[in-house]
Amino acid sequence: MTTIWVGPVFQQRGHLDSYHGYGIQDFLEVDPRFGTRQDLVSLVNKAHEKRLRIILDIIFNHSGSNWLYAPDTPGGELEPPYTFGWYQFGSWLGDRGQPIAVKPQTSAEGVWPRELQEADCYTRAGKGDLGRGDLDDPNAEFRRSDFITLRDFQLEYPHLLDNLARCYKYWIALTDCDGFRIDTLKHVTYEQARNFCGTIKEFAANLGKSDFFLVGEIAGGDYNQDRYLDVVGQNLNAALDIAEMRVNLNLVAKGLIDPRDYFNGFDPGKAVMGSHRNIGRRHVSILDDHDHVFGEKIRFSSEAASDHQVIAGVALQLFTLGVPCIYAGTEQALAGPEPSERRWLPDWKKSDRYLREAMFGPEHPRQSGVAGLQALDQNLPGFGPFGTAGTHCFEPNHPAYVRIKAMAAIRKQFPVLRLGRQYLRPIAIPFLNLPFGDHGRSGEIIAWSRVLDDEEAVCVLNSHGTDNRGARVLVDANLNVIGIGLTQTIVETLILK
Repeated sequence: MTTIWVGPVFQQRGHLDSYHGYGIQDFLEVDPRFGTRQDLVSLVNKAHEKRLRIILDIIFNHSGSNWLYAPDTPGGELEPPYTFGWYQFGSWLGDRGQPIAVKPQTSAEGVWPRELQEADCYTRAGKGDLGRGDLDDPNAEFRRSDFITLRDFQLEYPHLLDNLARCYKYWIALTDCDGFRIDTLKHVTYEQARNFCGTIKEFAANLGKSDFFLVGEIAGGDYNQDRYLDVVGQNLNAALDIAEMRVNLNLVAKGLIDPRDYFNGFDPGKAVMGSHRNIGRRHVSILDDHDHVFGEKIRFSSEAASDHQVIAGVALQLFTLGVPCIYAGTEQALAGPEPSERRWLPDWKKSDRYLREAMFGPEHPRQSGVAGLQALDQNLPGFGPFGTAGTHCFEPNHPAYVRIKAMAAIRKQFPVLRLGRQYLRPIAIPFLNLPFGDHGRSGEIIAWSRVLDDEEAVCVLNSHGTDNRGARVLVDANLNVIGIGLTQTIVETLILK
């Protein structure tokens, strides 16, 4: 591994237990449930000592639930229905979620820094449909809506975008981090995205960080990702591949759909993302993540044929074009609740909670609300994956971990597997009496080549979840001349039983 993506660590509202990081109350402070600013600086320093980079998860589209709408707002003060106009501002929230009559005075009240304490910093349009509207419309509903109770910023308000950028410049200067994962980038306009990313890039470059990495979360499909990459240009390094390709990657790795449904996504003649995807540098491959904004909200291993089938998905990530991103717990085949328990869960496959298992369980959970900022609940046991309490569940001998580790080492060793062009290879399947051709059969052998100059690496994967499979693979005759020997051929065969 080369880089760690750290979920947002900024201060959330203390009275809420949902400290997921995306509802910021103080943009210049670390949430005390995670640690301190110095802890974050130390994390980056220790990572750099190990030659690892740190990417911080940031949000500039919205703040946390830091204020209420006016008391007479139709639909209520917390989540009024979407309006094409704007509602009246009501009151800021205090340290325990109570309305306060004045502007925030302490660090636990309202929102910080002070520059964000003007009512007109917020769109105040209520809760709408986060998927409704045209991508090219700067005033589309999905760009003006609150994220349920998280308050949408009106980024056209004078100096607001600059002030939010200054907050994140502070974190670059303080921590020496190496990049940002930008949340909800689709929900700001092209111009706002370009300006924000541009000023962050320039600030980092002025500190000697000319390769500061910016990757955007752009929901809504491959077309949306391509559009933002095209418009924002060099100010945005890459987009997270969280749309159709993530779903196809999962299904191909499980042998459930035609492998061409995944590999055609890299073909400039067939892919929505065109040459950007073919280059490979501009998309980050996702198998599991914390949101699954496209498709069902379950980890790959929740409905896998075995506890190590997930390595087929990670193999596709590691050995095909793109920047592979392996989610915490994927290497341990974390799968959420046991099948026997799922029938008791009415929101199974619909809630983010089933994607966000921690890698450890504390001896005791934090107390609820504000008390949890300081103390644990000694009356309750902690709980983590597999029933752990007070310990991590990481198993270095887990079959998924062992194989992923080996594959990552192979990828690091051979540049052709990282940088080479990519071709899905024709196969012949003798036991089905199928001659060489582009058969595209689910559950059978998948073979593809990575070609870099005069080197060809042939990758062969068994996509059947339980049985052995075999096939003959057609490779490049010019690179593999009979009688002369292979210039460089690597065959990585994954037999899943």
